[in-house]
Amino acid sequence: MKHRDCSQRKTISSHTRIWILVAFCVLAVLNAPIHLLGQDDSVHTGADVPPVLKIGAHAPDFTLPGVDGKTHSLKDYSASKVLVVIFSCDHCPVAQMYEHRIKQLTSDYKTRNVAVVVIMGNDPKAVHFSEEGYTDVGDSFADMKIRSAYRNFNYPYLYDGDTQAVALKYGPTATPHAFVFDQQRVLQYEGRLDNNAREQLATKHETRDAIDALLADTPVHVQSTPAVGCSTKWAYKEKGAASEIAAGDQKPVTVEAVSAGELKALRTNQGTGKLLLVNFWATWCAPCIEEFPELQKMVRMYAKRKLDIVTVSLNSPDEKGFVLDFLQKQHAINRNLQFSGNDSADAVAAFGPDWKGGMPYTVLIDTRGNVLFKTQGGMDPLAVKRALLKNLPDDKYNGQQAYWQSSF
Repeated sequence: MKHRDCSQRKTISSHTRIWILVAFCVLAVLNAPIHLLGQDDSVHTGADVPPVLKIGAHAPDFTLPGVDGKTHSLKDYSASKVLVVIFSCDHCPVAQMYEHRIKQLTSDYKTRNVAVVVIMGNDPKAVHFSEEGYTDVGDSFADMKIRSAYRNFNYPYLYDGDTQAVALKYGPTATPHAFVFDQQRVLQYEGRLDNNAREQLATKHETRDAIDALLADTPVHVQSTPAVGCSTKWAYKEKGAASEIAAGDQKPVTVEAVSAGELKALRTNQGTGKLLLVNFWATWCAPCIEEFPELQKMVRMYAKRKLDIVTVSLNSPDEKGFVLDFLQKQHAINRNLQFSGNDSADAVAAFGPDWKGGMPYTVLIDTRGNVLFKTQGGMDPLAVKRALLKNLPDDKYNGQQAYWQSSF
């Protein structure tokens, strides 16, 4: 009996040690910078993630290309009393919802001796397709130019994605992540811009507070806050992004016959609860073939959104082999149809009066069968993506649809 009691005491002691260890781990997590987990974060040890620049450190130098065609360096902003360096990106829905505020910040302090510089520090090859479900572009330098022009950025937008040399010195944990330096370029604040991604709900504005304090030559009371947003895409995540593509490429590719009646039913888009994007094409249609890879990117990007993407081939029924061969080479893992009739005019008529038969033809239909967007001839991928994003309802991020419907 005494032996059993001793054994129980040992078990309790062992369990206690385990719970103490768990408690320390929880406390460590609670005190760590907050960011939305990326695809690779849950299995990464952190060995390749740099520390966040410490308060009191001097601003690391940089020489980076901007979307304005100029090269920007730290010394270019030496005349400003306060320097604000913000790490942001294109693809992140949280970063997108801060674009207007960063523009406003730049405008509000333009005549007050404050310089605002935004750096895109993600490795663009480390962004998974599945992380691009809320964007029209990725994080490449070319993509940055597109976003800057689309949103009329009034601040320097610099690219650090190839080497991440600057990001590695500053250590941003997420996008956006702000760093505020005084006139001697000593770091006085790092962290979030404010306390809510939805601008109308923000009640604390720590970045602005830090700027105002430095302009008034008073201490910055809050010097560090969690940077809440999408995790920085460090180079180690390239492997995960490539693995995701490879896994998608292994999925089966099929094509099924569809009648005029079935096309007519497809056109109504009833009962799916999703938007429907339909692309009519054929293997003998050169612009169809040219745009198909961009369509397949959309399949991967928006796979988790409330959207069905369907292709319909108007090849003759006896050309199924040609159709399937092309689809397999494109890794077209979406739903693929081929008209079963010999008169393509029947397919055109079945899909409604708005289309006269020219291909490629791409049409976006809502859950009530209304046409939201259509284009005949080679499509503009950006126009199609923005039509999707403007009409897809909010799911994970309230305010995303409003962002895409807005202009600023």
